[in-house]
Amino acid sequence: MSGKAIIIGAGFSGLSAASVLAKAGLQVKVFEKNLIPGGRARKLEDNGFLFDMGPSWYWLPDVFERFFNLFGKSSSDYYKLVRLDPSYRVFYSKDEIVDVPAGRDNVIELFESIEEGSGRKLEKFLDEAEYKYRVGVNKLVYKPARSIFEFVRWDVFRGIFRLHLLKSFHNYVRKNFKDPRIWPLLEFPVIFLGATPKRTPALYSLMNHADIGLGTWYPMGGMFEVINGFVKLAESLGVEFHYDSPVEKIVTSGDRVTGVKVNGEFHKADYLVGSADYHHIEQSLLPADKTNYTEKYWNSREMAPSSLMYYIGLDRKLQNMIHHNLMFDQDFEVHAAELFEKQQWPSNPLLYTSVTSKTDPVVAPESMENLVVLIPVAPGLEDSETVRDKYYDLVLDRLEALTGEPVRDHVVFRRSYAHNNFSSDYNAFKGNAYGLGNTLMQTAILKPKLHSAKLKNMVYAGQLTTPGPGVPPTIISGQVAAKEIIKMIRK
Repeated sequence: MSGKAIIIGAGFSGLSAASVLAKAGLQVKVFEKNLIPGGRARKLEDNGFLFDMGPSWYWLPDVFERFFNLFGKSSSDYYKLVRLDPSYRVFYSKDEIVDVPAGRDNVIELFESIEEGSGRKLEKFLDEAEYKYRVGVNKLVYKPARSIFEFVRWDVFRGIFRLHLLKSFHNYVRKNFKDPRIWPLLEFPVIFLGATPKRTPALYSLMNHADIGLGTWYPMGGMFEVINGFVKLAESLGVEFHYDSPVEKIVTSGDRVTGVKVNGEFHKADYLVGSADYHHIEQSLLPADKTNYTEKYWNSREMAPSSLMYYIGLDRKLQNMIHHNLMFDQDFEVHAAELFEKQQWPSNPLLYTSVTSKTDPVVAPESMENLVVLIPVAPGLEDSETVRDKYYDLVLDRLEALTGEPVRDHVVFRRSYAHNNFSSDYNAFKGNAYGLGNTLMQTAILKPKLHSAKLKNMVYAGQLTTPGPGVPPTIISGQVAAKEIIKMIRK
């Protein structure tokens, strides 16, 4: 198989597509606008601290293994994984802190200690979640979502009611569990899918299987080590990377892409994978008559959250936080409503923090700590230093109150990241961090199409198309996009 393929963007979807196409025999070039690969999974290094800039949860390890196995490799050929135990810590208040242990049976025991009878209910809940995961991940998401008929399988149809597509996640959780402390434990994974639990199909309890059943892992050296693994694999297959090389224009002739312009230079392409921001590619790189969607269409989409993040270096060790921490001391539903319905800056947001130096000694100087704080926020908000300073003070006040230990006076490094950065670094539509919301009306064939409707040799990949946001889905997206190009060649 021969031909020249160009990929726009060196995030997980672009890296995934690059290796699949190179293995098939194509000459592959990847153009990345930033100085290093990774997209949202880049790293930040400064003053001896190393931070994961974006994804920090390594879930669904089987998706990573399945990818590497395509090439006769394993994740262990590129990085070392450790399973976190506890998986994460939950702060309901200063005086009520719960560690969620690794292992399904241990979590069942935890639930039973919170609410009598909930252990048995969780067992059934997780059985249903595992079924949804097996169907959703193994039989549905590795599809290009071009037609409803891709999903018409007897084994899937026979169990359609077990998928709970028409039941809300919110109601599904509350039907099974009555203690309010349990609700956010099960609902927090779907927040990053882009809708309130009330508007997210109960199908996505499959995320609870990912969390509790498959476990929370960490690649030593940080998530960027996973990116390094993807790049090393691609380079071993002959993929050519060009960094600091933003694509300026996609050149077309008739119903085909002929190449791209980068720094004023034309690069020929027989096939193109657009794994950068879908909206940016359509509205800024393609001729107006070659796009799939209008600006009006994009403005009508329900976006997943953006994030306000702080990368903080401390000159002391933290005693009361672990690797992953969830601050559920505020009203979950109020924050969700401000995030998705009111589209405003949150009044009293929930917080997520990671302290990877608790697990990994190389990410912070000795006796110091690297702390990342993330606040889920609505996309499209006005982002300013005044707003960032306000929430920085809020964050430090909350952390000190919840953990009972000093933080503010021990900060030796600080950087913030929000909408303006997502827009400038990734051309992210409305400064989004996680793509489109996985509502029922934006699932599978109802997402922006993977195939270009106007250009026969172009496909899209990434979090704004199928199967959706998150690291494992974008890895799958790149694989599916590449396989669609291979199908074109074989016709």
